[in-house]
Amino acid sequence: MDNIQIIPVVTEKANAITEKGNRYTFKVSPDANKYQIKDAIEKLYDVKVVGISTINYGGKNKQRYTKSGIIKGKTVAFKKAIVTIAEGQTIDFYSNL
Repeated sequence: MDNIQIIPVVTEKANAITEKGNRYTFKVSPDANKYQIKDAIEKLYDVKVVGISTINYGGKNKQRYTKSGIIKGKTVAFKKAIVTIAEGQTIDFYSNL
């Protein structure tokens, strides 16, 4: 495991995807590939990964108006992975809180 970052996404949309099938959503390092993500999730949650879909999100340009003028910036780019696991297995995000 090459020290890739894996963060579970717990939103209404991600929960809807989970309820439809055996799919879970994670925010991962932008330079991680599908094989690294699969290995990391299998080791971390002790499940069998059947498939992975990845989505790259580019950073959005943001600006706000202040007394001193316009401040421009950019949000961070990230990668999201939707992981399908084997039938009958589950991942409990709240077990190690």
